[in-house]
Amino acid sequence: MIFSAPLEEKFARMLAQYPPGRQRSAVVPMLIYAQDEVGSITKELIEEVARRCGVTPLQVDEVVGYYSMLHRKPIGKYHVQVCTNISCQLVGGEELYEHAKRKLGIGHREVTRDGRFSLEEVECIGACSWAPAVEINYDFHHQVTAEKLDQLLDNLPDSDHQGAANK
Repeated sequence: MIFSAPLEEKFARMLAQYPPGRQRSAVVPMLIYAQDEVGSITKELIEEVARRCGVTPLQVDEVVGYYSMLHRKPIGKYHVQVCTNISCQLVGGEELYEHAKRKLGIGHREVTRDGRFSLEEVECIGACSWAPAVEINYDFHHQVTAEKLDQLLDNLPDSDHQGAANK
């Protein structure tokens, strides 16, 4: 599997940072960057990362199963994650998630027909002090209300297709 020239360069720099026999430490970042470019984690991608990092495809597949930010099927151009963990829940996180479902017309881990949005209810995004929190691609938004969420979603550009998390 061949990636874009900039990603190939990034992978080469990344792997060079680790001493021989420790390239397995690059599995997670390689998966994230490759997912951003390819759109999802495929069997071919798992095999390629395993080969480059000197581990088995099963080991990479286990990593994919563990981390919720790795997706086996394509997600929307804008991946909306709404935290409903206890801190967010206490200040309206559940209601905010329900509002997002109604506004987008999709549920948990679903994608709109046009591929523009995907939605995910998440356990925690590490923003308890600023709850309720939402992450759109790699951008965090704090103390989000239904009105603020509507503004965020309505003001996202229609063009500039970057992949769900390619920022």
